[in-house]
Amino acid sequence: MLKAENVVKSYNGSEVLKGVSLEVQNGEFVVILGASGSGKSTLLSVLSGLERADSGNVEYNGESLSQMNDKQLTEFRKREVGFIFQQYYLLSHMTVESNVRMGADLAGNKNFREIISSVGLGDKLKSKPSQLSGGEQQRVCIARALAKNPNILFLDEPTGALDEKTGREVLDYISRLQSERKFTMIMVTHNSNIADMAQTVIKMNSGNIVETYKNTERKNAYAIGW
Repeated sequence: MLKAENVVKSYNGSEVLKGVSLEVQNGEFVVILGASGSGKSTLLSVLSGLERADSGNVEYNGESLSQMNDKQLTEFRKREVGFIFQQYYLLSHMTVESNVRMGADLAGNKNFREIISSVGLGDKLKSKPSQLSGGEQQRVCIARALAKNPNILFLDEPTGALDEKTGREVLDYISRLQSERKFTMIMVTHNSNIADMAQTVIKMNSGNIVETYKNTERKNAYAIGW
């Protein structure tokens, strides 16, 4: 279980997270929903160990991230966490195969080519990012993150730079994998339609959680609005 208690985070004297508390169960698909500036991306960074809270506590399966030193936090992210962002952060001089291998090597995963094939890029192993479409680049990011075999996958606006058709394809693929592999998935988005896919939705506004609810009927990526 991932748990945050009274998490506060400020930048340049401005409080971005104002005492946020939440719980995410292992294997759950959670969407954190809010407008730009609501604090959702900052919360994602704190929950994942990319940034430290100024006060409060973040725990994962009984381990306190707040009490870890920098080396321990790096090991935690390496061992437990995968990331997918709106920006692709692919190394432009490296092939698809090499970019995904970077994630696989962190986990000693020798089967990373199977993951590349599973995202539909088996014929693009030797291609470089500049030779790929936006959707293909995002699928490389997905493969790189999953090649680590993460227990928690954090996603920050993963379809923000994609057209509707490609965005639906990416969401469908990620959600099916999460259902099959049972990893925890926490996705930040401003798109309320995507929230219809999640088990739990956490709404944020001005650094606070203003509502948390469960979807009694979840929609797939091709049934949601856009």
